Amino acid sequence: MSQMIQFTIDGVEVTGQTGQTIMQAADAAGIYIPRLCFLKGLSPYGACRVCTVMVNGRPQTACTQPIANDMVVENDTAALLEVRRSIVEMLYVEGNHFCMFCEVSGKCELQALGYRFKMMVPKYPFQYPDREIDASHPDLFIDRSRCVLCARCIRSSKELDGKNAYGFVGRGPSKKIAFNSAEGLAGTEASVDDKAAEACPVGTILKKDTAFRVPYGQRKYDAQPIGSEIEATKPQ
Repeated sequence: MSQMIQFTIDGVEVTGQTGQTIMQAADAAGIYIPRLCFLKGLSPYGACRVCTVMVNGRPQTACTQPIANDMVVENDTAALLEVRRSIVEMLYVEGNHFCMFCEVSGKCELQALGYRFKMMVPKYPFQYPDREIDASHPDLFIDRSRCVLCARCIRSSKELDGKNAYGFVGRGPSKKIAFNSAEGLAGTEASVDDKAAEACPVGTILKKDTAFRVPYGQRKYDAQPIGSEIEATKPQ
């Protein structure tokens, strides 16, 4: 039986239920905690660390940490903003994210976080990785040079599509998206209608023949910053 739990986020009283994570309770209260590897409907992963908050003075990932009575959570602070901005900057320079001509510009969550954090020029050197693409599938295209290793496609394929079409291979800088077929993506059960095809927060998994169909000004984050849909639900 669920019980009500009282705690605070940035001094604001929040009420949640047993079993909820900090992020779930914050979302329900209209408080946005930035995230990248988290996607509603999937099991929490805790990999990107963009959702790091301070809990009773210690860093925790909001997408995995359960709430508890009298917990004191810090979210919107200058120190955490700097941590999150540094993470996003590192993700930018580790991949080939050329927003000016990228077909997912305007709906890319990494780009949207950069805007939200007022990121200018990354302080880290660009790496310009040379990673394989896979265009073997008739409807899907994979550009690994943009992958941020969030595993949203992997979890979506397994948990929502029931297919296990995607996975990781390698470690460290060699870690990359792979498929459950030696024939590449074309040899898998992956479909353009899969939830996995919609889960990518950047431009790694692309649907062929769909690029630039949404005009500038009508793209997801053209008018409102990422997270505004959650903040709009905050009680006045």
